[in-house]
Amino acid sequence: MTYKEEFTEIYKRNIKREGADRLYDYLFSSSDFATAPASTRYHGAYEGGLIEHSLNVYHCLCDYLARQRTREVYNMDYSDETVALVALLHDVCKVNCYKTSFRNVKNDRGVWESVPYYEFDDRLPYGHGEKSVYIISGYMRLTREEAFAIRYHMGFSAQDDTRNVGQVFEMFPLAFALNVADSEAAFFLEGRGG
Repeated sequence: MTYKEEFTEIYKRNIKREGADRLYDYLFSSSDFATAPASTRYHGAYEGGLIEHSLNVYHCLCDYLARQRTREVYNMDYSDETVALVALLHDVCKVNCYKTSFRNVKNDRGVWESVPYYEFDDRLPYGHGEKSVYIISGYMRLTREEAFAIRYHMGFSAQDDTRNVGQVFEMFPLAFALNVADSEAAFFLEGRGG
């Protein structure tokens, strides 16, 4: 099964709210979601890295939320729709932002050659998590907890006031869970450069 087929199956099975079909069409008809990298040089810095990362975050979030402690002690119990929505769409802010450029580097034989690399060229510089919330909200309504989870999925690594991040994690546990899943996918499943 390709990443697009897996994404489509999870998305269409779980995300049913009004506007979901239009957002899906945007992702696969008007954006480079299926082919974009997830970053320029860190995790998923290759063609298709963004959709792969989104799926990895979904699977990590499902695993995290399935823990007995998470359900019984932390009272984290979210619908399949909410889990799929925040995990699969947390990084839609990255669509149409990467372009391939070339630079000269020496190969193993010491000869200069032109090699491709990704440049980040954001034509809608609205931040990271907040831009994802903005894009999704143009197609469908998010609950407050979904919006905060997506907005703060970068956790303390973002440029935010740390008091805000800690307060959001306390108020909206899904934000913490998504941050854990995003970090697990980026650092352990994908690593630097894939």
